[in-house]
Amino acid sequence: MDTPNIARMYDYWLGGKDHFAADRESADEIVRISGGKVLRGVRLNRAFLGRAVRTAAAAGVRQFLDLGSGLPTRENVHEAVGPGARVVYVDNDPAVAAHGRALLATAPGVRFIEADLREPEAILARPDVNELLDLREPVAILFVSVLHFVADTAETARIVATCRDACAPGSHLVLSHLASDAFPDEMARAERVYQGTNVPLGARTRAEILSFFAGFELLEPGLVGPNAWRPEPGPPDTERFAGLVGVGVRRA
Repeated sequence: MDTPNIARMYDYWLGGKDHFAADRESADEIVRISGGKVLRGVRLNRAFLGRAVRTAAAAGVRQFLDLGSGLPTRENVHEAVGPGARVVYVDNDPAVAAHGRALLATAPGVRFIEADLREPEAILARPDVNELLDLREPVAILFVSVLHFVADTAETARIVATCRDACAPGSHLVLSHLASDAFPDEMARAERVYQGTNVPLGARTRAEILSFFAGFELLEPGLVGPNAWRPEPGPPDTERFAGLVGVGVRRA
């Protein structure tokens, strides 16, 4: 409880209640560094997640693997796509996994497992995953605000490629990632704050993030800010954010 936890910090920004004083202190420092932008950014990122999984569902995808899901919070994947979907949430934090299992115990077609996304082969081979997901059919693989916590870019690319190669054509990749291009000074300061948390942060360039979509056809509007990915009708939102989001489809 004395070490800031990235999942609990995210929950705090989203207005949740599963956080402690150490989490709030580090989270508030990030708010100060970003001039409050992080608060809107995480909410926009969550809204993107909902639109992305509904896009996949509209294309016929009914099973979802959320890797590095963090704590269940507002409009989780199974809630966004509705009844009949099968969803496996994965997180390597024992406290997060235990809490997630408790919160989702009565949700049909939903499972929360404790595992490390850096070991995708082991996750995809688990009986409790394969009891719920049939990888011979299209699946949506979600890496939402998590890959910037995997330090090595080559390892990150391997993780995504392993999941891609295990999935059937028609599978979707839903990805959001912090980029270093737009606000380099603020991002460097934020990374120093994260050095004191349970997992360090490492933003990447737009080109590096785009490379993770190798083997996927990137859906329109491409790799963009969370406010620009198929937004709800209304006046255009031109505010810039550090995060980039995108959805790709495996065609073959």
